[in-house]
Amino acid sequence: MNEFNSIKPIGSIYENSFHKDKKSELDDLIDGESRKLVNFICYCLNPNHYHFILEQSVDSGIEKFMHKLGGYSWFFNKKYNRSGSLFQGPFKAVHIDSNEQLLHTSVYVNLNDKVHQLGGGAAKLVNSSWEEYVGDDKSGFCDKGIILDQFQGKEKYEDFAKSSLLDIKERREMNLLLLE
Repeated sequence: MNEFNSIKPIGSIYENSFHKDKKSELDDLIDGESRKLVNFICYCLNPNHYHFILEQSVDSGIEKFMHKLGGYSWFFNKKYNRSGSLFQGPFKAVHIDSNEQLLHTSVYVNLNDKVHQLGGGAAKLVNSSWEEYVGDDKSGFCDKGIILDQFQGKEKYEDFAKSSLLDIKERREMNLLLLE
């Protein structure tokens, strides 16, 4: 995700996989400004799909980032001699219109494995920003301020998230029942 999040071309994913050099933080700046296409607010990588909350850093940043990420599917299929979609379902974007929607969507994304009730081996394959939000990790990948600054401590966000998760699961179950 970090490699694709650059305004400069990334070149060959295959060739880049051989270069283990760490980029310096200066590589992320042009004239003191970020080279990043987007800021990650939250993410969840499930075995067959992913969710991101992204904030554009440059014009069309989300579109450019998703285009680069889509190129990864081509690379993966070529590398493993396969064809077809790499992730479940087509790409779908939703514009977040309100702060309330942002807060609840952050819970949906951070705890998406719980929303889908992934268990067993599938749960071990999940990678999300949840620990960044409630754990002790100070470095982190995400720009959490837009969410956490609205709560008096990580514990309050965790309480909000757990309560919101119950509502999300109830709505999801109701929608599934209505579809039967």
